[in-house]
Amino acid sequence: MTFVVNLLLGLLFGIGLVVSGMSNPPKVLNFLDLAGTWNPSLLFVMIGAVLVTFLGYRIVLRRDRPLLANAFRLPTAKDVDARLLSGAAIFGIGWGLGGFCPGPALTALGFAAPGALVFVPAMFAGLWAARMLTLARPPLKQA
Repeated sequence: MTFVVNLLLGLLFGIGLVVSGMSNPPKVLNFLDLAGTWNPSLLFVMIGAVLVTFLGYRIVLRRDRPLLANAFRLPTAKDVDARLLSGAAIFGIGWGLGGFCPGPALTALGFAAPGALVFVPAMFAGLWAARMLTLARPPLKQA
């Protein structure tokens, strides 16, 4: 049952990416081009996403537990460190150069978009490299 619910939610998310234009690299790049052909339409998509997330968390976290799990699994880390900052920078550079972030890239891959056919394998190579770096590093000591 959980798999089916996750699949349906993923499909809804993907449809939202396509309808909003987030899987269209030229539109994303125009949104990021503040000094040139700036297109503010994705700002409304982001505002809507933030509002839905804000309200959704407020409603869902009133429950003792999720509908299809035993407990909530929320992030606990609050540290801003070099790893977080470098990861954010790499994400932003990739987004700016390719016009994709991971979700829309996977959606565009379903349409065989030429940029996605290059971006998605590069993204998975980057995920693999980050994983290898994490495994090669000794674990951090907890204070």
